[in-house]
Amino acid sequence: MEYWGYHLILDCKNGELEKVRSADTINAFVEELVKKIYMVASGKPNIKHFATHNEDAAGYSLVQLIETSSITGHFVDKNGDCYIDIFSCKAFDIEVAKSVVNKHFSPKKIKVTYLTRQA
Repeated sequence: MEYWGYHLILDCKNGELEKVRSADTINAFVEELVKKIYMVASGKPNIKHFATHNEDAAGYSLVQLIETSSITGHFVDKNGDCYIDIFSCKAFDIEVAKSVVNKHFSPKKIKVTYLTRQA
């Protein structure tokens, strides 16, 4: 069966706060992730801090376009949670992606959801 796309959803609990709260760490993470899963970045990542009016939701959001789709994420200041999505029409290694997340954010737990989209 052929697939049109692959979508990895990583719900990460309780990462290291200083890392999750750092735009520099998020930038280093996405740069390494793109290389390690053999993607090609389209421009620089967009990393912005949002929701400062809401302590429960405040944190950085990330969008990195890649030639085959996108990498997005939200990083929660309050508790170190990270919500990361990788969507690509080119296959990639889930374990490599998880290892890059672990290296940069050290979450206590990662819930993995993996979807394939049929052509």
